[in-house]
Amino acid sequence: MNILVINCGSSSLKFQLINSVSEETIAKGICERIGIDGSQLVYQAVGKDKITNVVKMDDHLKAVKLVLNALTDPVNGVLSSFSEIGAVGHRLVHGGEKFHSSVLITDEVIKATEECNDLAPLHNPANLIGVQACRELMPGTPMVGVFDTAFHQTMPEEAYLYGIPYEYYEKYKVRRYGFHGTSHNYVSQHAALLYQAKIDAARSLEDLKIIVCHLGNGASVTAVKNGKSIDTSMGLTPLEGLIMGTRSGDIDPAIIEFLALKEGMSIQEVTAMLNKKSGVVGLQNGGSSDFRDITADYLAGKAEAVRAMKAYVYRIAKYIGAYTAAMNGVDIICFTAGIGENNNVVRTMVCEYLGYLGIEIDESANEIKGEEVVFSKANSKVAVMSVPTDEELMIARDTKGIVS
Repeated sequence: MNILVINCGSSSLKFQLINSVSEETIAKGICERIGIDGSQLVYQAVGKDKITNVVKMDDHLKAVKLVLNALTDPVNGVLSSFSEIGAVGHRLVHGGEKFHSSVLITDEVIKATEECNDLAPLHNPANLIGVQACRELMPGTPMVGVFDTAFHQTMPEEAYLYGIPYEYYEKYKVRRYGFHGTSHNYVSQHAALLYQAKIDAARSLEDLKIIVCHLGNGASVTAVKNGKSIDTSMGLTPLEGLIMGTRSGDIDPAIIEFLALKEGMSIQEVTAMLNKKSGVVGLQNGGSSDFRDITADYLAGKAEAVRAMKAYVYRIAKYIGAYTAAMNGVDIICFTAGIGENNNVVRTMVCEYLGYLGIEIDESANEIKGEEVVFSKANSKVAVMSVPTDEELMIARDTKGIVS
């Protein structure tokens, strides 16, 4: 069965067509600047050249049409008709407490997801636009929703509750939800398989304590105990937790009122600053959020980059320590996503904080980028590795399981 995976943003639509049997990607691409001047479709069938088509896209319905036309194009397409798409898997960001796993999308599911829009106002409405566009164009094709928050619904109450009056949880479900769940789920499963293959064949996912560090422009750390998420660094929104590309991560909540009064800013303006002008960008007074630039400047000794890099790494190491305590130990520390998979400088700096765990790093193995690799030494008491994430494949697997 061919499964089309859709990841719909407010002005973009990423897609992959995956063979659910071989789990190979057949074609992939992105629609960019939807509803904005200069919109374009970037499409690539596996084994062929990438094609960029600058074309007007007024809305997501037009974008989905262009994707389907590209997939069935007589010259560069990979399908003879839409009917060869057996199901569509949609990335949905926030399912609140309503969804503990992926689900077949129905009118009731859409309504329940819309009720979570206040918790993810930038993401959920855009995700649902993609769902509606696909339902309109492929009315007979089953659709599956895969929620970023679902994997973290196994967190215990003591981990997800905030220390605020309980009535706000009862009234508004104000609590920690966590994000990047699809990535943390996929990576923890593959980290366990790599551990079995390289270190101890007798131990499986259900017998391991794993800390996954998803380090991209958005970043989060999750404690996975016996295959289940028991804590994660993001909270009610993706703003909590690590210092990120443009997001502040953890701060004293009183800072919001303090800056609002000092700078004459509204709460909304302070929140926008914490989301879009903070993190490593803010620590560099408006510098780059691209860690290739930051790392080069750090190695060159530039003060702004050194300040940002040290704070970024320190926060990751602190969370690893906290989650080691939460699980009463750790067997695997795994890095993933753009920075985690490719930036050996960040990995080394984080691991330098972890000597108390008996970790020893093989620096030559740590040079490997973008591949599955165990880069701790054989005598290291904790396995340290990198596993490339594949959220699209995880969505395809869930979709296959549900429609089957």
